[in-house]
Amino acid sequence: MDSRLVHISKEVSYALRHAPEEYGLALDGEGFVPVEALLSALNERLSALQPILRDDLEEIIATSEKRRHEIVGGRIRALYGHSVRKEIERVPSIPPDVLYHGTTRKALGSILQDGLLPMGRQMVHLSTDYETAGQVGERRDNRPVILQVDAATACSEGIEFFEGSDRVWLAKHIPPSCLCVYSSV
Repeated sequence: MDSRLVHISKEVSYALRHAPEEYGLALDGEGFVPVEALLSALNERLSALQPILRDDLEEIIATSEKRRHEIVGGRIRALYGHSVRKEIERVPSIPPDVLYHGTTRKALGSILQDGLLPMGRQMVHLSTDYETAGQVGERRDNRPVILQVDAATACSEGIEFFEGSDRVWLAKHIPPSCLCVYSSV
């Protein structure tokens, strides 16, 4: 993805995940906003760039490895990563039996005591594979700890999971009994 689209993608994520009001946007219950409203806000805010078009948003979505956004009809939303106060409505799904979470060595003690908590987001983010969890953990620690999540047991204990994307699963909390240290990267 070229640098212009990367910049736009980051702006879209910020607008839809963290600060829709800064862009004059209001998320509906599922986190959607009209595509045209987002484009108008982006073009006003990023007026130094060439005009941003729906085609740009579609290219960002199509070429993103992490599938952070989706367009449905005339609406767009971030699939996960929200820190807005308004809780996004989601439908529970059955996750893979095992998921992973990358974290810092510093946070490990409290996680093993209290479990995984959203920490400023609406949900805990879990990865379907070890490598993605490692990449996430490396954002905050050059030698992160990778936790294995026993999602099957968590489900059986009543923890609800929500599909964020093909590689990201979400939950409100993961109890310590469903976690084990998988490795350090």
